[in-house]
Amino acid sequence: MSMTKKIATLGSLSLALFLSYSLIQAPAVFGQPPQGGGAPKGGPGKAPDPRVQQRKYHFADTNEDLPYALFVSSKVTKDKKAPLIVALHGVYGDGNALLRGNALDLAEEGGYILVGPMGYNPQGWFGSPVIVMNGGPGKGKGPGAAKGGPPPTPEPPNLAELSEKDVMNVLAIVRTEFTVDAKRTYLMGHSMGGAGALFLGPKYVDQWAAVASMAPAAFLMQPESLAPVKDEMPLFLAHGDADTVVPTDVGRRWAKTATDLKMKDFKYMELPGADHGTVITQSMPEIFKFFKDHAK
Repeated sequence: MSMTKKIATLGSLSLALFLSYSLIQAPAVFGQPPQGGGAPKGGPGKAPDPRVQQRKYHFADTNEDLPYALFVSSKVTKDKKAPLIVALHGVYGDGNALLRGNALDLAEEGGYILVGPMGYNPQGWFGSPVIVMNGGPGKGKGPGAAKGGPPPTPEPPNLAELSEKDVMNVLAIVRTEFTVDAKRTYLMGHSMGGAGALFLGPKYVDQWAAVASMAPAAFLMQPESLAPVKDEMPLFLAHGDADTVVPTDVGRRWAKTATDLKMKDFKYMELPGADHGTVITQSMPEIFKFFKDHAK
């Protein structure tokens, strides 16, 4: 079997395993399913960090108020351009999911603004192909409904579009309120958000100085999508070798393609012993270092 066929087979197998798993239960490490219809707070059962502002804005497309989370380093001032990181959460998380722990410590030290959009709802996929754990877009029921997860709820058929637009709206809001450095604006994401980063990174390549993706659940995406931006989008990719939710083969497949494409500025880090959740904390210092080293 050729290497290309082997890679394609691994990708198909990873997707099949993921979908099979999702029929059984919603992976807790993606974020806790909302209880009683309420939105989760900051990921797996954790309250938002008190240093993070909880905000809302009016989303005109659906005439509702959408939340986003915001952290502003004490070093940020109106008279100086500040670096900005847009952080995309995993399934069933919210904008707080990546705005905690060492991410906040590193953002404070580096003088960053860190913002976490909802992406319209906890399972919007930020414009990348939608894998809804409790039913497909426009359905909210059926064989994809996760046992033990939230009750099925109708999803808009244009969920991916709404999720993408929410991210870009929040980016515009932060740029309007703060003096953001356009040459040091970054995008990162984990799991579902990792797939979103791999989608929104190339699509809006002119907006980002660099992109980081952790354990991307990019089961329905092709890594060849990096080809058009291989010379202009610095990319950091991290995966834990103990990840049982998104198989390491997914990260390796994207890493191989980036290498084969001779992507101008690409770094892959495979973390020994890191699982789907701990990859976040373990890779965050290297992500901030990668971002610090890159400006447009």
